[in-house]
Order: sequence, then C-alpha cells, then structure tokens
Amino acid sequence: MHTLAVAPEISESTLAATKTRLDQTIDHIIVSLPRPDQLSSEQRRGMIARYTSVLEGNFIYWMTAAYLSVQSEEARPIIIDNLLEEVRDSHPAMLRKFAIAADAVPTKEDTLAVHEELTSARLFFGKLSGVQTLVAMAFFEGFIQKFMAYLADLAIAQGSSELEYTDVHGVCDIAHTEGLIQALSTEMTLSPLGPDANMFEGVELLEALLNRVVYGKNSAVAA
Repeated sequence: MHTLAVAPEISESTLAATKTRLDQTIDHIIVSLPRPDQLSSEQRRGMIARYTSVLEGNFIYWMTAAYLSVQSEEARPIIIDNLLEEVRDSHPAMLRKFAIAADAVPTKEDTLAVHEELTSARLFFGKLSGVQTLVAMAFFEGFIQKFMAYLADLAIAQGSSELEYTDVHGVCDIAHTEGLIQALSTEMTLSPLGPDANMFEGVELLEALLNRVVYGKNSAVAA
C-alpha cells in the first residue's frame, strides 16, 4: 500500500476528526443491523440482492470517479492499486457468484428498491469533486470491511457456503480505507472545498443508500 506524508497545511487533527466522523457513521449502521436469525429467508435474500445490485455495477465506476476527480498525483497510485485489484481479481464476478450461491440474484423489485438513492449517489460522483469523493469512498470501503462478517452470516443462514467475496473484502478493504484517508490530506491542500461545501455530502448519500439496502423500499429507513 502506498503511504503519504500528511501535508503541513492539513493538520493531523483535521484528518483524525474526519476519520472519527466516518467511523462513527459506519458503527451506527453496523450496530443497527437486524440479527440474521431474526429475519425471514426472504428478508435475508432481499438484503443480499439489494447489496449486489448496488455494488456489482457501481463500485468500480465510483472508484474511477475518484481517480478522475483528484488533483493530487500522490493520491492516484492509491486509487489505481484499488482499481487494479477490483479488475484483475474480477470482484464483480466474485460478488455475482456469492449472490447466486445464496439464491439472491437481484430481481427487478430489488433494483427498483434502491433506485432513488442509487441515482442520487451516481449524480454525486458525477460532480467529480476530489475531496468529497475521497471522503465518500473512504467511508464506503470502511463500511464494506465491517459489513462483510454480517453479509457472510446472511449467506450462511440462506444455506450457502460460497464466502470468497466476504473473506477477501473483510481483509483488503482495511488497507484501502487507510490509503484513501491518507490521500485526502494532499487533496485537501491542492484542491480545498469552498466554505459552503459539505465535505460529507457523499457520505450522507451513501448512508441513505445503505439503509435502503438493509431495510428495503417498504420499511422505514433507520434514523
């Protein structure tokens, strides 16, 4: 993993506060998850399917947006390493195999359930804001890493033993998250946000999307 020295203009406390905000948001989602054994088979299937419909066709696109949006030459190798791993090891195919084994291939209903929140996230990434995109992807990588054990439990409860996807992402995304946080320090120096910009805009949109993944279209989104 590439590492970056923190630019002098960006304090360690600023990065620490950003990481704390991301960790708190992730932990809030994780502790709010319903226990797999208290869900019906259809509820478990739906959660896996909605997750698959979001990740399979969008993660590489969003990480590519991060590459296109950053101004820092130091940040790009970190993002490239991530993209190389995703493409070389065919993580979308790994996820599809996981969903098939859990009998959770996304249906039209699963896709429509996340459509509104997914569209908002896609439009956000299309703005190509370097700082906001790096923060959003650091959050997303951090969430995925902590969510993998739960996702594996859902699949096991569905009778699946195909866990390559969850095993791989439970390990590799730790380094990815740290790398993106370090890239943020340089990007905030070279391309700072305006005074009225919300650095966590993408995080808030992704949090809404993940809540829809977990609870579906017909359930109230967790506060």
